[in-house]
Amino acid sequence: MRVSTRGDYASRALLSLALGADQSVPTSVRDLAERTGLPQPYLEQILLILKGVGLVRSKRGVGGGYVLARDPEAITLAEIVAAVDGPIVAGDFGEPHRDGACDHEGQCVLLAVWADVGDHMREHLASFTLADMVMQARGLQPQRRPHEAVT
Repeated sequence: MRVSTRGDYASRALLSLALGADQSVPTSVRDLAERTGLPQPYLEQILLILKGVGLVRSKRGVGGGYVLARDPEAITLAEIVAAVDGPIVAGDFGEPHRDGACDHEGQCVLLAVWADVGDHMREHLASFTLADMVMQARGLQPQRRPHEAVT
């Protein structure tokens, strides 16, 4: 699996909101774009998607902008990536033993492996919350490396 630019941008935007001094005060798209270095028009599209799935809320008008819809402890990287990129899977190969997916020699073995890889990716991304990322960004918690995955 490869996290798309959209998945990266969505994660960066929500991390920026989580890093805000007062998370209850809305951040304008313009300010968020400046803080993250992301292109504002693309960021607006991403924030609308994130609003649609309930990860952010918006306020219109003067002093408006976006805030996190839930506490950073309750938002995982898996949720963010899946919101903008769709289901986290190793590939779109089908499910073992469904709809003729195993019609060819050895195919079911590989389909089971790809499904397992997708499960591991989802679990690993789900092990990181925005709160974890905030702690790491502030140097309060060492960064985890892939070999230190939570099991």
